[in-house]
Amino acid sequence: MTKKPARRPAPLCPICGKNPPTHDMRPFCSKHCADVDLGRWFGGRYGVASEDQEGAAEATLQEISRRFPIS
Repeated sequence: MTKKPARRPAPLCPICGKNPPTHDMRPFCSKHCADVDLGRWFGGRYGVASEDQEGAAEATLQEISRRFPIS
């Protein structure tokens, strides 16, 4: 006698939390929810964590310029 694996419930839309996502808008349930999420990214409500120190990008560019000077 083998047990059937437990079925996971259908995922919900991460914006409205209501409807299961549609295949073409996954993980969102609609274009509206996808646009809300995109607006949050553009508005700066979401971010990606970084361990870079302030000024690290400039230091890296200076090092690259030093190693590979443009003639």
